[in-house]
Amino acid sequence: MAVAPFLWILVPALVALLIGAGLFLGRGGPRDINGRKQFRLRPLRRLVGLLILALAMVSGLLGGSLYQFHRLTTDQPVASISLEQQGERQYLITCQLEGQPPRQFRVQGDQWQIDARVVRWQLPALLAGVPPLYRMDRLSGRYEDPVAEQSQPRTVYPLGDTRAPDLATLKRSFPTWLPFVDVQFGSGAYMPMFDGARYRVFLDPRGALFVRPDGQATTDGLKQRGW
Repeated sequence: MAVAPFLWILVPALVALLIGAGLFLGRGGPRDINGRKQFRLRPLRRLVGLLILALAMVSGLLGGSLYQFHRLTTDQPVASISLEQQGERQYLITCQLEGQPPRQFRVQGDQWQIDARVVRWQLPALLAGVPPLYRMDRLSGRYEDPVAEQSQPRTVYPLGDTRAPDLATLKRSFPTWLPFVDVQFGSGAYMPMFDGARYRVFLDPRGALFVRPDGQATTDGLKQRGW
């Protein structure tokens, strides 16, 4: 059974946390008259323990961020989309991510767009066959006409947990501590919105999003609109 990528980091981080805490807070020195060790912080041991604790904390943040990502090995279905028109350029989108309950969003525009963040590994993790990871990022509306895009209302909704640590921020803050992670990679796909349209969203093994119509009615609707 494959080990979840975040466990590769969280388990060593936990071990480092215990070692660092032991070095930083461990008791040492001579014993008192009752035979108990007197508490003494030796400067070198304290410094080493503090460095290990800092490494464990950064590793824990990275593991917590990777926990939201999913392994990407084949064409992976990641979401289903259905639309209900509410008014002119106004739609109610029901979006269901894989393994999650459906959510509804009110979106304005002519087209809907979904974006994902993809983690691609650098050497030597890439040579070791570590699969890419993905996390769905946001759902938004867009306009076919660039002029309308500049002047009309925009709607955008997060699909991931924005409270979790961000890998890009961690990599910028600790570039030498995260040598195998490349997060400067995103993918997006968009399709027309019309009443009753239904779509399936997929990610291929290289991290590219693509969309397929879900049903003949949507296929016919796309053909009528020149798609």
